Amino acid sequence: MKNCTLALAWILALAVPGITLAQPAPAQQMDASLLQRQDLAYFFTTLQLSSADGKRHYQLWVGKPDRPAPAAGYPVLWMLDGNAAISALNDDQLHTLAEGQAPLLVAVGYQTDQRIERSARTYDYTPNLPGQREQLDPLTGQPSGGVDAFFDLLNQRMRPMVANVAPIDNSRQTLWGHSYGGLAVLHALFTRPGEFSDYAAASPSLWWHDGAVVREAAGLQQRLGNSRPQLLVMRGGDEPSRPREPSKGDAERPARELTADLAKVPGLQVTFKRFDGLGHGPMLPASLNWVIEGMSR
Repeated sequence: MKNCTLALAWILALAVPGITLAQPAPAQQMDASLLQRQDLAYFFTTLQLSSADGKRHYQLWVGKPDRPAPAAGYPVLWMLDGNAAISALNDDQLHTLAEGQAPLLVAVGYQTDQRIERSARTYDYTPNLPGQREQLDPLTGQPSGGVDAFFDLLNQRMRPMVANVAPIDNSRQTLWGHSYGGLAVLHALFTRPGEFSDYAAASPSLWWHDGAVVREAAGLQQRLGNSRPQLLVMRGGDEPSRPREPSKGDAERPARELTADLAKVPGLQVTFKRFDGLGHGPMLPASLNWVIEGMSR
């Protein structure tokens, strides 16, 4: 994967000494009004569980379409940052989705009324870095490195819990995530490509620890085995290269080069989608809507 080195080199060039990363914006309340509706094309069930170490507490909103399951079970759309994902949904989307593939919707969130649970997602959506004594997030200083434990929990506990709500088709599983969630989506593809059929990474944090996730792509072809996953990488045209810095230069280049490189991997289908005029925040609902539109056809 020769071109990965080009993307990584460019990411490293962005790490200009002396720049202090800003802290995240204040928390926003989750918009749960959709869940109070009784006239939707989807019916939502709530599930709860905790992490293996008992430090993070999850809430899953499982949306079941108002139509019988296919013989093989429902396809599934897994949405990271589930509180924010629920806040981004609307009844028109659910109606058109139910008329299309009608997947089961699983918003993987946290037991909070906040739209984003920053400390938990920081840990859950970031890789462990070998050789580092302390696993800390460069943006917040909070503990990081729990993404493998998170996906183990999703595969071993969340997926069976969801299957108890409705039959699921394990061969049609889409994973969507934004920002750190997009980072987690790429990590899942690079390290466990057979667990989902489709990976949708929106505004993935390629800058995180100077391109750590880019390096994980090495050897992907061998790990694919018989899997034939699809990857969709999405990015806003007005997004900066690093958090809360002005958008300057060719900020899109690392994502564009990474997807071009991955497109050369046999067995992996790759698509890059640019959203002109959109910054980082608006990319969350826009990217989720794009994935939903694709599943509505």
